[in-house]
Amino acid sequence: QVQPVESGGGLVQTGGSLTLSCAASENTFSRYVVGWFRQAPGKEREFVASINWNVGLTFYGDSMKTRFSISSDKAKNTVSLQMSSLKPEDAAVYYCAVGRPSYFGVRNAAEYDYWGQGTQVTVSS
Repeated sequence: QVQPVESGGGLVQTGGSLTLSCAASENTFSRYVVGWFRQAPGKEREFVASINWNVGLTFYGDSMKTRFSISSDKAKNTVSLQMSSLKPEDAAVYYCAVGRPSYFGVRNAAEYDYWGQGTQVTVSS
């Protein structure tokens, strides 16, 4: 079992940058996929990015690859999501999720088993 814990959320101006971090409070991310999802009020949970901890394979949600970057730090046992050129529509609660999704299921929240509490990202216009 792996319990992810997010940090790094906050308030940022439009066009600014923010880095979120996901740490494993128990065990490690080894042999798991670590994903980031976000959910804005009144909207469905949306896939942001994922990384396969062992092989480093990454996936991104539509329109995010040019502004977001996901990476892992094996020494610190953390996964980071670097976000740049933030827009008001990026404001949401960002969740770190851990699981073993199928190759075609990495964007599907239902294929992740462990979820963090979420961290709020607010983008002021």
